[in-house]
Amino acid sequence: MALLAEELVEEWLNRLGYFTIRGIKLGVHEIDLLAVRLRDGEVERRHIEVQASVRPVSYITRVPTMVQQATGRSATSAKSRTDAELAAGIDEWVTKKYDHPAKRKLRRRLCPGEWTRELVVHVVKYPRELELLEAHGIVVHRLADVVTALKRGDGLLQGAAAGSLADLVAMTARAER
Repeated sequence: MALLAEELVEEWLNRLGYFTIRGIKLGVHEIDLLAVRLRDGEVERRHIEVQASVRPVSYITRVPTMVQQATGRSATSAKSRTDAELAAGIDEWVTKKYDHPAKRKLRRRLCPGEWTRELVVHVVKYPRELELLEAHGIVVHRLADVVTALKRGDGLLQGAAAGSLADLVAMTARAER
């Protein structure tokens, strides 16, 4: 599901006029999508991560390292977390996903300047986590909104690399009416 969601997000960005790189590998780290476009003489830079689950069983972020060490809980434990635990987990997640030195260096080499930090999600089990991510400066998009934009034909282009996948989604939506 995650790879298909990434393709749809990439198609959405391409139709909006962004040049994209998807699935960048940096050792054990990965960047889902980088997108760049020139608009009104200004360069827009976006770093987008995609988390698409149909039936999420846990949190987006991990149990913070200090909590793991103190309690013995696993990194992916679905046990309820306090706001303090969520905040610490989000700090670690943001550092890993967006602020890791290798990722910062790559973005600087590709296109110097400020990059947005964005997350596309489908279904989430703990909406409070999204609130805290947004408070941390992460722009959160819903995959359903991305699909709706593709169905409406928003953007500069009618299609790009994943055009047939987006067309299939639109065709399925029309058949459901």
